[in-house]
Amino acid sequence: MQFKLNLIVGAAALSMAGAAFAQDVVRIGHVGPTSGGIAHLGKDNEFGARMAIDELNAKGVTIGGKKVKFELLAEDDAGDPKQGTAAAQKLVDSKVHGVVGHLNSGTTIPASRIYSDAGIPQISPSATNPKYTRQGFKTTFRVVADDVHLGQTLGKYAVTQLKGKTIAVIDDRTAYGQGVADEFEKGVKAAGGQIVAREFTNDKATDFTAILTSIKGKNPDIVFYGGMDAVAGPMLRQMKQLGINAKFMGGDGICTGELPKLAAGTMGDNQVYCAEAGGVEGEQKKTLDDFKARFKKKFGVDVQIYAPYVYDAVNVMVDAMVKAGSSDPAKYLPVLAKTQGYKGVTGVISFDEKGDIKNGALTLYTYKGGNRQQLAVVR
Repeated sequence: MQFKLNLIVGAAALSMAGAAFAQDVVRIGHVGPTSGGIAHLGKDNEFGARMAIDELNAKGVTIGGKKVKFELLAEDDAGDPKQGTAAAQKLVDSKVHGVVGHLNSGTTIPASRIYSDAGIPQISPSATNPKYTRQGFKTTFRVVADDVHLGQTLGKYAVTQLKGKTIAVIDDRTAYGQGVADEFEKGVKAAGGQIVAREFTNDKATDFTAILTSIKGKNPDIVFYGGMDAVAGPMLRQMKQLGINAKFMGGDGICTGELPKLAAGTMGDNQVYCAEAGGVEGEQKKTLDDFKARFKKKFGVDVQIYAPYVYDAVNVMVDAMVKAGSSDPAKYLPVLAKTQGYKGVTGVISFDEKGDIKNGALTLYTYKGGNRQQLAVVR
């Protein structure tokens, strides 16, 4: 009898000790296209999230007096709106405490309603369509500038700096591609440039002979493409084959390290110009360079484009949880909305009343020798 009593007491003691050392689990969702034509960009984003989660767990974070363990729930939306909403619902059903994603505006916008209905905060690191934060949802945030700034800045640059007088515009009919192309066109016209052609394709297309032949007849100084690098690369190859010598421009979707490979060596120096929705200068550049070095050491690949913004988005979300003393979305959401002056690897992050980043920067690039080279940071 005494032996049984000792066993019961011992088991109770072990159970209490286990409870004392138990960690609360905080689940953060990430969604991006990790399959399909732009999987390299989706994996880049996912790696940024994993890096943040691993570092937070290594550091040890306490929320509301309890040590927590972070778990990343990563989903693939393949850049498809239907798959994106399915992934969003899966994360909601898994009771995630917050979501970082999606990559594309076309998946981010429909998914945002699902997160809003569930009251789950969502920070997009790369969706630039203005509509995302203009739906009246209190749960939507982004850490990059939107297409109004990006597209119109590129349009002005095309006319005033690249001296483009006649410009052709192509878009892929996605929320991102058409949106950035529309804003680019506004920027061109405001700067006194002329749009001589407006064509469209889709984000899965591989043959652009018909639209490029039509454009060739207009002899434009510049061709702008609103879409992603997986389409821009083949488009550049076919422009070369057709003898179109115009400069080529695009938004952040083409502004990647993969573009020269996708173009298969057909890009000339200073032929392609693009802008990334973000950017740092001065002392902050060293912080970002240090991040990129750690990223390559950890994953064995270079940053494509938005991994640092994903990394910052995860950390901003966790910072709000810590300040609120809770990972309950209803409790930390108001604190997240009031984020001001958070110092991330991509710069200082403050949100306005819509959830947009304040004073968002753009970085303009060109390509030389197959490598992307920074031209300027514009605010």
